[in-house]
Amino acid sequence: MKISHVRLLVPNIRECFLFYRDILGLEVLYENEDTPFAEFQTGDINIALEPPIVSEPLEDLRTSHEFSVNDRVAIIFRVDDVDATYNQLKNKDVEFVKEPHDAPEWGMRVAYFRDPAGNLIEINKGI
Repeated sequence: MKISHVRLLVPNIRECFLFYRDILGLEVLYENEDTPFAEFQTGDINIALEPPIVSEPLEDLRTSHEFSVNDRVAIIFRVDDVDATYNQLKNKDVEFVKEPHDAPEWGMRVAYFRDPAGNLIEINKGI
């Protein structure tokens, strides 16, 4: 078995679509900001966006500046330079949960932020 893509269940497709396309610069594979489904190319594994299966209101995690016990998924992006990517995203008003730092236990430099639906995203590079 191989993972083909990660599907994020998000309360606002348009907002997340614009974030992944315009802020992170991912290539759109299917659909657009006005459709109920979208998918992005990220290498071997794609990211898809869909509305939540349940219709309960979701807590707005965008303002959370701490890791949450409610986190059930994290998207990990390997980048060429964590600090340069951090600065590019900060210039696009992305708020970080944790700024770039070395994680010697993993041999990585990492930083964390959230998408508009509250999904945790890590950027990393080996040190």
